Amino acid sequence: MKKLVGISGSSGIVTGKAFLHLEKDIPEISRFNIPEDQVETELERLKTAFKEAAAEVKALHERAVQEMSKESADIFAAHLMMIRDVDFHEQIFSRIKTNLENVEWAFYDTSRQLMQVMLASPDPLFKERAVDINDVSHRVLGHLLSIKRVSLAELDRDVILVAHDLMPSEVLTMNRKFIKGIVTDMGGRTSHTAILARAFNIPAVLGLSTATQEIADGDTLILNAASGSLTAGEIFINPEQEELDKWKLVEVNYNKKLSEFLQTSELPAVTKDGHRVLLKANIGIPEEVQSLQRFGAEGIGLFRSEFLFLNPGQVAEEELQLRSYNKVLTAMGKLPVTIRTADIGGDKILPEFLGVIEKNPLLGWRAIRLSLSMPDFFITQLKAILRSSVNGNVKIMFPLISGIEELDQALNFLGEAKDECRKKGQPFADNIETGIMIEVPSAAMTADILAKRSDFFSIGTNDLVQYSLAIDRGNEKVSHLAQPAHPAILRFVQATIKAAHDRGIKAAMCGEMAGDPAVTALLLGLGLDEFSMAASSIPHVKKIIRAVTVSECQELAAELLKGVSFTANNAILQKWMAERFPEE
Repeated sequence: MKKLVGISGSSGIVTGKAFLHLEKDIPEISRFNIPEDQVETELERLKTAFKEAAAEVKALHERAVQEMSKESADIFAAHLMMIRDVDFHEQIFSRIKTNLENVEWAFYDTSRQLMQVMLASPDPLFKERAVDINDVSHRVLGHLLSIKRVSLAELDRDVILVAHDLMPSEVLTMNRKFIKGIVTDMGGRTSHTAILARAFNIPAVLGLSTATQEIADGDTLILNAASGSLTAGEIFINPEQEELDKWKLVEVNYNKKLSEFLQTSELPAVTKDGHRVLLKANIGIPEEVQSLQRFGAEGIGLFRSEFLFLNPGQVAEEELQLRSYNKVLTAMGKLPVTIRTADIGGDKILPEFLGVIEKNPLLGWRAIRLSLSMPDFFITQLKAILRSSVNGNVKIMFPLISGIEELDQALNFLGEAKDECRKKGQPFADNIETGIMIEVPSAAMTADILAKRSDFFSIGTNDLVQYSLAIDRGNEKVSHLAQPAHPAILRFVQATIKAAHDRGIKAAMCGEMAGDPAVTALLLGLGLDEFSMAASSIPHVKKIIRAVTVSECQELAAELLKGVSFTANNAILQKWMAERFPEE
């Protein structure tokens, strides 16, 4: 039995047969010269191919609008924009006219060069967007070469789909009734495949690199993406029958537990001795809000607004942002929604900043630093959030605050945004809470100072661990050292919570640590008020909370705070959990 480890793009557990979907290769494109009197004929062929491809994508876009939402449909709107892009057309037309190149080569080579620019970016998210260009390119070339595209809509049996990558159009048009899981070589949590898989509630493990090489059509697979975390995702290939039977039972129990959890979704997250905490959800796109209350989310603790700015072909102007925020707030009713201002930069680069090369992007121009240096961009987002506040209970959160200077500047810009709204007669709520993410050591160490200007804290453990321990989470050689139970991390978390409580404000956590049931009791013992996580993790965390007392959690936290290593602390945690939750 082989095991592959990747990224959980959409949570769940499933067993089944692999359906290896290798994209039908476009044959090698030959380059040759054409007679001058054939130029017009070649141009007409290309125009026809563009027209036919545009008609297909337009139909996909209309279907997406019907079945999903405007934001998801914008994926195909972006494809349509690419196909209809006048500058792109003229670039190819010019090559045909000037170089007397055959149309297939002129189109193929121009598209390839554009893809290479995307793939050369140090930004993994931007690299993922090259799939959109690939989708459009294959569609147009298919018409030029009269190649019928392989359709996943014709599947008629239960399968786990295995592919190098999936084009957005393929995910939308595939027969989802029979797709029980998705496995890909490429992609991550923010790829279109992950976004659409979550929207359709299909378990997915992505970013496996060699899945299509290791897996053969018809292989028996176990897909484990149960945690829905940024790092966990497993594929087992051709297990022994005993192992397969075990995982089938795990799958049944997982779904049974999920069903049982959902039946108790309205129960409060309260300990056996009556201590109440809030369990909220993290989302990246408006579509995710549809499933939140099903899992018992008591609000949204983190709306990663940057996704609105990262879609190709889409300009996140104020009205588009406003529609997105309103959609989420309306769906959540009176429940709180915390919108984090755009955390762009680092590994999430806007297309227009592709040429900005930084030696250490994760330590550079990102998050609040980028927003503060771009007043128009920042104020536009703040105005959109302010205007949306009349439709629900919105909170504003600033990312990567490292000191009081940045917080004061951000609050000053918020004041300017309010003034602009007042001048235009645009109403907004008067009592909007503003808070910050504690993600860097300097913020944790000066939390007492920052608390004086904040209405709440939210601890972002993903970056706090990375920056505190000097570990690149994306580097497989050192990622195993990114341990949330490290004594330094526990001390930073304790100091942050204490500073918040001393000032009378709430301390939340929205990093992956908040959704890990193994440390739920520890966080309760440290005094955390709110947990925010992937919605599917809420029932599991709630189960732990409702089965413990605060006093025993405080004893656990006190013991771990004396720990000298993450190895020792992990052993204590595992023993503690095994004694109280042996089924875990």
